[in-house]
Amino acid sequence: MKLDGRRESSHVEDRRRMSGGSAAGLGLGGIALIALITFMMGGNIGDVVLNVQNAGGIGSMTEQTSYEPTAENEALAKFSRQILASTEDVWTSYFERNGIGEYRNPTLVLYTGTTSTSCGTGQAAMGPFYCSADEKLYIDLSFFSTMRQQLGADGDFAYAYVIAHEVGHHVQNLLGTLGQAHSQMAKMSQTNANRVSVRIELQADFYAGVWAHYENSMFDSIEDGDLMEAINCASVIGDDYLQKKAQGYAVEESFTHGTAAQRMKWLKKGMQTGDIRQGNTFELSDSQL
Repeated sequence: MKLDGRRESSHVEDRRRMSGGSAAGLGLGGIALIALITFMMGGNIGDVVLNVQNAGGIGSMTEQTSYEPTAENEALAKFSRQILASTEDVWTSYFERNGIGEYRNPTLVLYTGTTSTSCGTGQAAMGPFYCSADEKLYIDLSFFSTMRQQLGADGDFAYAYVIAHEVGHHVQNLLGTLGQAHSQMAKMSQTNANRVSVRIELQADFYAGVWAHYENSMFDSIEDGDLMEAINCASVIGDDYLQKKAQGYAVEESFTHGTAAQRMKWLKKGMQTGDIRQGNTFELSDSQL
Protein backbone atom coordinates (compact mmCIF):
# COMPACT_ATOMS: atom_id res chain seq x y z
CA MET A 1 0.00 0.00 0.00
CA LYS A 2 1.50 3.33 -1.08
CA LEU A 3 1.37 5.87 1.76
CA ASP A 4 4.57 7.89 1.27
CA GLY A 5 3.95 11.55 1.93
CA ARG A 6 0.39 10.99 3.13
CA ARG A 7 -0.87 13.06 6.05
CA GLU A 8 -1.39 11.67 9.54
CA SER A 9 -4.59 12.25 11.48
CA SER A 10 -4.50 14.61 14.44
CA HIS A 11 -7.50 12.84 16.01
CA VAL A 12 -5.29 10.44 17.95
CA GLU A 13 -4.68 9.94 21.66
CA ASP A 14 -1.39 8.20 22.34
CA ARG A 15 -1.66 6.51 25.73
CA ARG A 16 1.04 3.92 25.15
CA ARG A 17 3.22 5.33 27.93
CA MET A 18 0.28 5.57 30.34
CA SER A 19 -1.35 2.17 29.86
CA GLY A 20 -1.31 -0.78 32.20
CA GLY A 21 1.15 -3.56 31.57
CA SER A 22 0.48 -6.95 30.04
CA ALA A 23 -0.65 -9.92 32.09
CA ALA A 24 2.02 -12.13 33.54
CA GLY A 25 2.57 -15.56 32.04
CA LEU A 26 1.00 -15.30 28.59
CA GLY A 27 2.24 -12.64 26.24
CA LEU A 28 -0.20 -10.15 24.78
CA GLY A 29 -0.26 -12.14 21.58
CA GLY A 30 -1.41 -15.29 23.37
CA ILE A 31 -3.99 -13.41 25.40
CA ALA A 32 -5.32 -11.66 22.32
CA LEU A 33 -5.73 -14.95 20.46
CA ILE A 34 -7.65 -16.47 23.39
CA ALA A 35 -9.81 -13.36 23.56
CA LEU A 36 -10.44 -13.32 19.83
CA ILE A 37 -11.59 -16.92 19.83
CA THR A 38 -13.71 -16.39 22.97
CA PHE A 39 -15.53 -13.39 21.52
CA MET A 40 -16.07 -15.14 18.20
CA MET A 41 -17.70 -17.99 20.11
CA GLY A 42 -20.17 -15.60 21.73
CA GLY A 43 -18.32 -15.08 25.00
CA ASN A 44 -17.92 -11.85 26.93
CA ILE A 45 -15.02 -10.21 28.74
CA GLY A 46 -15.69 -12.34 31.83
CA ASP A 47 -15.31 -15.45 29.72
CA VAL A 48 -12.06 -14.07 28.33
CA VAL A 49 -10.63 -13.59 31.81
CA LEU A 50 -11.70 -17.12 32.82
CA ASN A 51 -10.19 -18.68 29.69
CA VAL A 52 -6.92 -16.82 30.16
CA GLN A 53 -6.81 -17.90 33.80
CA ASN A 54 -7.41 -21.49 32.75
CA ALA A 55 -4.48 -21.16 30.38
CA GLY A 56 -2.35 -20.18 33.35
CA GLY A 57 -1.56 -16.79 32.04
CA ILE A 58 -3.17 -13.95 33.94
CA GLY A 59 -1.63 -11.91 36.69
CA SER A 60 -2.09 -8.40 37.98
CA MET A 61 -2.06 -5.47 35.61
CA THR A 62 0.77 -3.11 36.52
CA GLU A 63 1.21 0.55 35.72
CA GLN A 64 3.84 1.17 33.06
CA THR A 65 6.15 4.01 33.98
CA SER A 66 9.07 3.48 31.61
CA TYR A 67 7.48 2.04 28.48
CA GLU A 68 9.24 3.03 25.28
CA PRO A 69 7.74 1.99 21.94
CA THR A 70 9.96 -0.07 19.67
CA ALA A 71 10.82 1.13 16.18
CA GLU A 72 8.28 -1.37 14.80
CA ASN A 73 5.63 -0.10 17.19
CA GLU A 74 6.32 3.50 16.18
CA ALA A 75 6.08 2.58 12.50
CA LEU A 76 2.70 0.91 13.15
CA ALA A 77 1.52 4.01 15.05
CA LYS A 78 2.41 6.25 12.11
CA PHE A 79 0.72 3.82 9.73
CA SER A 80 -2.43 3.81 11.90
CA ARG A 81 -2.53 7.61 11.93
CA GLN A 82 -2.23 7.65 8.14
CA ILE A 83 -5.02 5.10 7.68
CA LEU A 84 -7.25 7.02 10.08
CA ALA A 85 -6.56 10.18 8.06
CA SER A 86 -7.55 8.30 4.92
CA THR A 87 -10.84 7.20 6.47
CA GLU A 88 -11.48 10.83 7.44
CA ASP A 89 -10.91 11.99 3.87
CA VAL A 90 -13.01 9.22 2.33
CA TRP A 91 -16.00 9.38 4.67
CA THR A 92 -16.09 13.18 4.89
CA SER A 93 -16.24 13.32 1.10
CA TYR A 94 -18.79 10.49 0.89
CA PHE A 95 -21.14 12.07 3.44
CA GLU A 96 -20.99 15.46 1.71
CA ARG A 97 -21.36 14.05 -1.80
CA ASN A 98 -24.40 11.97 -0.88
CA GLY A 99 -26.17 14.53 1.27
CA ILE A 100 -25.87 12.46 4.45
CA GLY A 101 -24.66 15.37 6.55
CA GLU A 102 -21.45 16.19 8.35
CA TYR A 103 -19.05 13.35 9.03
CA ARG A 104 -17.85 13.58 12.63
CA ASN A 105 -14.31 12.23 12.98
CA PRO A 106 -13.73 9.51 15.57
CA THR A 107 -10.65 9.48 17.77
CA LEU A 108 -8.09 6.69 17.64
CA VAL A 109 -6.66 5.71 21.01
CA LEU A 110 -3.33 3.88 21.01
CA TYR A 111 -2.63 2.10 24.28
CA THR A 112 -0.70 -0.77 25.79
CA GLY A 113 -2.20 -3.32 28.13
CA THR A 114 -5.27 -1.61 29.59
CA THR A 115 -6.99 1.76 29.30
CA SER A 116 -10.16 3.44 30.48
CA THR A 117 -13.06 3.97 28.05
CA SER A 118 -16.64 5.18 28.28
CA CYS A 119 -17.64 1.56 27.62
CA GLY A 120 -15.61 0.17 30.55
CA THR A 121 -12.00 -0.90 30.88
CA GLY A 122 -10.35 -1.66 27.56
CA GLN A 123 -7.83 -4.49 27.51
CA ALA A 124 -5.38 -5.64 24.90
CA ALA A 125 -6.99 -9.08 25.19
CA MET A 126 -10.14 -7.66 23.63
CA GLY A 127 -8.40 -6.77 20.37
CA PRO A 128 -9.31 -3.54 18.52
CA PHE A 129 -12.76 -2.22 19.37
CA TYR A 130 -15.03 0.79 18.93
CA CYS A 131 -16.87 2.50 21.78
CA SER A 132 -19.94 4.39 20.59
CA ALA A 133 -20.30 6.16 23.95
CA ASP A 134 -17.14 8.22 23.37
CA GLU A 135 -16.81 7.70 19.59
CA LYS A 136 -13.29 6.35 19.93
CA LEU A 137 -11.44 3.43 18.37
CA TYR A 138 -9.10 1.58 20.72
CA ILE A 139 -6.15 -0.50 19.63
CA ASP A 140 -3.12 -2.06 21.25
CA LEU A 141 -0.70 -2.29 18.33
CA SER A 142 0.53 -5.68 19.51
CA PHE A 143 -2.66 -7.05 17.93
CA PHE A 144 -1.00 -6.78 14.53
CA SER A 145 1.75 -9.10 15.75
CA THR A 146 -0.94 -11.52 16.91
CA MET A 147 -2.54 -11.39 13.47
CA ARG A 148 0.75 -12.23 11.85
CA GLN A 149 2.06 -14.83 14.30
CA GLN A 150 -1.12 -16.59 15.43
CA LEU A 151 -3.51 -16.20 12.51
CA GLY A 152 -1.21 -15.86 9.52
CA ALA A 153 -2.83 -12.56 8.50
CA ASP A 154 -0.10 -10.14 7.52
CA GLY A 155 0.49 -7.11 5.34
CA ASP A 156 -0.17 -3.39 5.60
CA PHE A 157 -3.52 -3.59 3.83
CA ALA A 158 -4.68 -6.33 6.20
CA TYR A 159 -3.84 -4.02 9.09
CA ALA A 160 -5.61 -1.15 7.32
CA TYR A 161 -8.72 -3.33 6.97
CA VAL A 162 -8.79 -3.87 10.74
CA ILE A 163 -8.79 -0.11 11.37
CA ALA A 164 -11.29 0.56 8.57
CA HIS A 165 -13.62 -2.08 10.05
CA GLU A 166 -13.68 -0.27 13.40
CA VAL A 167 -14.28 3.02 11.59
CA GLY A 168 -17.13 1.18 9.87
CA HIS A 169 -18.75 0.80 13.29
CA HIS A 170 -18.37 4.57 13.74
CA VAL A 171 -20.18 5.11 10.44
CA GLN A 172 -22.94 2.80 11.69
CA ASN A 173 -23.11 4.87 14.85
CA LEU A 174 -23.41 8.16 12.95
CA LEU A 175 -26.16 6.72 10.75
CA GLY A 176 -28.08 5.44 13.79
CA THR A 177 -27.76 1.82 12.74
CA LEU A 178 -25.57 0.74 15.63
CA GLY A 179 -27.82 2.18 18.33
CA GLN A 180 -30.93 0.62 16.81
CA ALA A 181 -29.27 -2.78 16.54
CA HIS A 182 -28.03 -2.70 20.13
CA SER A 183 -31.52 -1.74 21.35
CA GLN A 184 -32.98 -4.72 19.51
CA MET A 185 -30.33 -7.07 20.88
CA ALA A 186 -31.12 -6.08 24.46
CA LYS A 187 -34.66 -7.46 24.04
CA MET A 188 -33.70 -10.74 22.37
CA SER A 189 -32.52 -14.18 23.34
CA GLN A 190 -28.77 -14.75 23.07
CA THR A 191 -29.18 -16.73 19.85
CA ASN A 192 -31.20 -14.02 18.13
CA ALA A 193 -28.91 -11.30 19.48
CA ASN A 194 -25.98 -13.17 17.95
CA ARG A 195 -27.75 -13.08 14.58
CA VAL A 196 -28.05 -9.29 14.82
CA SER A 197 -24.41 -9.05 15.89
CA VAL A 198 -23.40 -10.92 12.73
CA ARG A 199 -25.23 -8.34 10.64
CA ILE A 200 -23.51 -5.49 12.49
CA GLU A 201 -20.09 -6.99 11.86
CA LEU A 202 -20.69 -7.89 8.22
CA GLN A 203 -21.91 -4.37 7.51
CA ALA A 204 -18.74 -3.00 9.14
CA ASP A 205 -16.76 -5.27 6.81
CA PHE A 206 -18.76 -3.86 3.90
CA TYR A 207 -18.02 -0.30 5.00
CA ALA A 208 -14.33 -1.19 5.24
CA GLY A 209 -14.60 -2.28 1.61
CA VAL A 210 -16.34 0.98 0.67
CA TRP A 211 -13.44 2.86 2.27
CA ALA A 212 -10.95 0.79 0.23
CA HIS A 213 -12.91 1.55 -2.96
CA TYR A 214 -12.57 5.30 -2.52
CA GLU A 215 -9.13 5.19 -0.95
CA ASN A 216 -7.83 3.74 -4.18
CA SER A 217 -9.83 6.03 -6.46
CA MET A 218 -8.70 9.11 -4.53
CA PHE A 219 -5.06 8.20 -3.94
CA ASP A 220 -4.23 5.28 -6.26
CA SER A 221 -2.62 3.61 -3.27
CA ILE A 222 -3.60 -0.04 -3.54
CA GLU A 223 -0.93 -2.27 -5.02
CA ASP A 224 -0.93 -5.81 -6.38
CA GLY A 225 -1.52 -8.22 -3.53
CA ASP A 226 -3.11 -5.68 -1.17
CA LEU A 227 -6.65 -6.87 -1.74
CA MET A 228 -5.67 -10.47 -1.10
CA GLU A 229 -4.09 -9.42 2.22
CA ALA A 230 -7.40 -7.97 3.40
CA ILE A 231 -9.45 -10.87 2.04
CA ASN A 232 -7.15 -13.37 3.71
CA CYS A 233 -7.49 -11.46 6.96
CA ALA A 234 -11.29 -11.51 6.67
CA SER A 235 -11.21 -15.27 6.10
CA VAL A 236 -9.10 -16.14 9.15
CA ILE A 237 -11.23 -14.10 11.53
CA GLY A 238 -14.48 -15.76 10.45
CA ASP A 239 -16.39 -17.43 13.27
CA ASP A 240 -16.30 -20.85 11.64
CA TYR A 241 -12.54 -20.69 11.02
CA LEU A 242 -11.74 -19.57 14.56
CA GLN A 243 -14.04 -22.07 16.23
CA LYS A 244 -12.67 -24.95 14.19
CA LYS A 245 -9.15 -23.79 15.01
CA ALA A 246 -10.00 -23.67 18.71
CA GLN A 247 -12.16 -26.77 19.16
CA GLY A 248 -12.29 -28.67 15.88
CA TYR A 249 -15.90 -27.80 15.01
CA ALA A 250 -18.18 -24.77 14.64
CA VAL A 251 -21.47 -23.93 16.36
CA GLU A 252 -23.50 -21.69 14.06
CA GLU A 253 -25.85 -20.41 16.79
CA SER A 254 -22.89 -18.86 18.61
CA PHE A 255 -21.55 -16.93 15.61
CA THR A 256 -21.28 -13.19 16.31
CA HIS A 257 -19.15 -11.91 13.41
CA GLY A 258 -20.00 -14.12 10.44
CA THR A 259 -18.31 -16.96 8.63
CA ALA A 260 -15.09 -16.59 6.68
CA ALA A 261 -17.04 -16.74 3.41
CA GLN A 262 -19.49 -14.09 4.59
CA ARG A 263 -16.80 -11.71 5.78
CA MET A 264 -14.91 -12.02 2.52
CA LYS A 265 -18.13 -11.56 0.54
CA TRP A 266 -19.14 -8.32 2.21
CA LEU A 267 -15.65 -6.86 2.21
CA LYS A 268 -15.36 -7.54 -1.52
CA LYS A 269 -18.86 -6.20 -2.19
CA GLY A 270 -17.97 -2.92 -0.53
CA MET A 271 -14.76 -2.69 -2.53
CA GLN A 272 -16.58 -3.36 -5.79
CA THR A 273 -19.63 -1.11 -5.35
CA GLY A 274 -18.51 1.79 -3.17
CA ASP A 275 -22.21 2.29 -2.41
CA ILE A 276 -23.40 2.04 1.21
CA ARG A 277 -26.99 1.57 0.02
CA GLN A 278 -25.99 -1.93 -1.09
CA GLY A 279 -24.77 -2.93 2.36
CA ASN A 280 -27.97 -3.24 4.38
CA THR A 281 -27.26 -6.61 5.95
CA PHE A 282 -30.24 -6.19 8.30
CA GLU A 283 -32.77 -6.66 5.49
CA LEU A 284 -31.46 -10.07 4.47
CA SER A 285 -32.23 -13.56 5.67
CA ASP A 286 -29.48 -15.75 7.08
CA SER A 287 -29.18 -17.59 3.77
CA GLN A 288 -28.71 -14.32 1.87
CA LEU A 289 -25.83 -13.03 3.99
